[in-house]
Amino acid sequence: MLKNSEINMALITLEDAKALNRLIISNIAYFQRYFPLTVASNLTLKDSIHFIETISEDIIQKKQLLYTIKIRSELIGLVYLKELDWETKQGEFAYCLAENFNGQGIISNAVKHLSFVAFNNLKLETLIIIAHKTNSGSIKVAEKCGFTHIKTLKKEFTPTGENPLDMELYELKK
Repeated sequence: MLKNSEINMALITLEDAKALNRLIISNIAYFQRYFPLTVASNLTLKDSIHFIETISEDIIQKKQLLYTIKIRSELIGLVYLKELDWETKQGEFAYCLAENFNGQGIISNAVKHLSFVAFNNLKLETLIIIAHKTNSGSIKVAEKCGFTHIKTLKKEFTPTGENPLDMELYELKK
């Protein structure tokens, strides 16, 4: 089990491009189904630089935030706070973690921390997580972080080359 002091989170920067590309390429099969756009946008170092430049603009415009999760200097995961709606004060979490770091509570700790930031610093009032029922890791994160199952969203997400999937909606209120 890793100690929290070994884990660092920060908004993504251009200095993360090489590490981001390495993370995506080394976990491509694992990330592909639920993060097809992130994977497709990071197949080369040049792609990763462009991806971070685009995300950086979104961060400036407060459309979405993308945090890196690092152990020492190794990039092991990402946490998005996306679909930011400043009128309804809502945001959606999406996250991915290198396969060999699963089951250690890293994403749960990241989501708990970022939920605190979202509620207290960003003044959001509702956070959501959308996960497929077979993605037990993501569902465990939602439950461990206090999110409540709200409903099944019919045909909510279509993975590349697959039929649309029903997804489970979890919500956390301030």
